[in-house]
Amino acid sequence: MAEFNPTQKFEKIEHNGIEVRGLNIHIGDAHILKDVNVTIPKNKITCIIGPSGCGKSTLLRTFNRIIDTTEGVKISGDVLLGDHNIVKSHGSDLIELRRHIGLVPQRPCPLPMSIYDNIAYGCRIHGIRNKEKLNAVVEHYLRSIGLWDEVKDRLSAPAGRLSGGQQQRLCLARSLAVEPSVLLADESTSALDPISSKKVEQLFVDLKRDYTIVMVTHTLQQAQRVADHVIFMYLGEVVEQGPARDVFNNPQNELTKRYLDGAFS
Repeated sequence: MAEFNPTQKFEKIEHNGIEVRGLNIHIGDAHILKDVNVTIPKNKITCIIGPSGCGKSTLLRTFNRIIDTTEGVKISGDVLLGDHNIVKSHGSDLIELRRHIGLVPQRPCPLPMSIYDNIAYGCRIHGIRNKEKLNAVVEHYLRSIGLWDEVKDRLSAPAGRLSGGQQQRLCLARSLAVEPSVLLADESTSALDPISSKKVEQLFVDLKRDYTIVMVTHTLQQAQRVADHVIFMYLGEVVEQGPARDVFNNPQNELTKRYLDGAFS
């Protein structure tokens, strides 16, 4: 295998985390996010928790502007990643910015192509064509998510033939292959069996050394296992945020206490 050095492929954004200031999102007449101010610390796992419909996924989808695909959406405020304001990015700047913010979706969604091409696809889009370098990229990232030994003899097989857990790990490797600075995970283990879910959780824990990770989860137990930082949301507002041990062990807001005690979900 060719020697692989990720820093030789793409530049990363220099940043100290994500800063959200005065973020408001309207969809039609509905006010979905209300004056949200949060800090996402660098190289930590931040879990966004709260009951269904509180705005968790909307906030996550704002970080890479996938929210733009929602009809009638209006965004105001600032979302800062280094020197870049995500809310105010447009055109080619937005396309490049999205490379720095990878997304692992709720359900596995491999591209309708081979295992190899799923990993190489993003690199080709961004100008990497050399076969030797692509081979090195594919092996490196399949190894990084613990999938290489399971698929190395069938890289040309359709990705859709993998198990659900393998497909989700493949989607994670596909996101990593374009070397983002931030990884977003929208309930990325909810469709997996318990064993596959634990594998993906552990991957996120291992990856935070190199990436800033933001997870939306409906499972408090999962947040308690992996989170370094927690944001609790309710009805489109941030109720409480801080280090996970503080929020879970000594919540300051009565609403947070009730949610953690299972009074509502």
